[in-house]
Amino acid sequence: MKRPGIIKTITAKPLWVNVLVAISLSFIIFLLFFQTLDFFTSHGEYLRVPDVKGKALSSATAELEAAGFEVLVQDSVYNDTLPPLTIMKQFPDPDATVKVNRNVYLTVNQLNPPIIQMPNLLGMTFRNAELELLSKGLKLGDTSFVADIARNAVKDQLLGRLSIKGGSPVAMGSRISLVLGAGIGSQEFPVPDLYRLPFYEAKALLDALGISLGVILPDANLADTSTGFIYWQHPEPLSLAGIANSIRAGQLMDVRLSASLPPPKEQTPEQRP
Repeated sequence: MKRPGIIKTITAKPLWVNVLVAISLSFIIFLLFFQTLDFFTSHGEYLRVPDVKGKALSSATAELEAAGFEVLVQDSVYNDTLPPLTIMKQFPDPDATVKVNRNVYLTVNQLNPPIIQMPNLLGMTFRNAELELLSKGLKLGDTSFVADIARNAVKDQLLGRLSIKGGSPVAMGSRISLVLGAGIGSQEFPVPDLYRLPFYEAKALLDALGISLGVILPDANLADTSTGFIYWQHPEPLSLAGIANSIRAGQLMDVRLSASLPPPKEQTPEQRP
């Protein structure tokens, strides 16, 4: 005997019976859905996000995965004061409370410094050149002076010991040394005698005369140059023939410093009373 089809079976029953069955099935499905929702969404299970900022990517990843998080590297930036692949930022923030299986997004320090264009600093004042270097992610290296009427104007820019032109590729974080104009004056005057002067007094005297300090050589036992005493200078006040040497504003003077006050100079027979 042939069984009746499903459609015939349903249509054979009164309408109110079919409606009641449909409502009952919907209620059962709705109830089963909410009973299993907690299982699939881990409802009520929360974890505290560890603080991994400043850690290496490998150790930060291991720590986060062990705590039940998925790790995704979202971005990278460059900071030359930190080791490569160090965690710079994280989201969610440290100590945030989130559900299990949540993603943690990391920003890491780049493995290699980005290459940028060297700015053209020629003709700038020293202060403006320093600000321009900082804005480009570069560092100020040594400064030196050459005879030039434009005092403290940039005459050359150096990467290492070689000149580097504006627009040339350079690694971010590189140290750029500047060659500045010394602002040489036209009027000559006798070289001041700095022997036995404390360093801070000698510097104040030179600044007042418009003379810049060049090479400063402290003795090995002198930890702080500001507490040293000058026992040698170049140029010297007198030539070997005993004639007064001359200097101009803007020129450089090299000095050597000792930790203790040097003895008085021995007077020549001509200087003795």
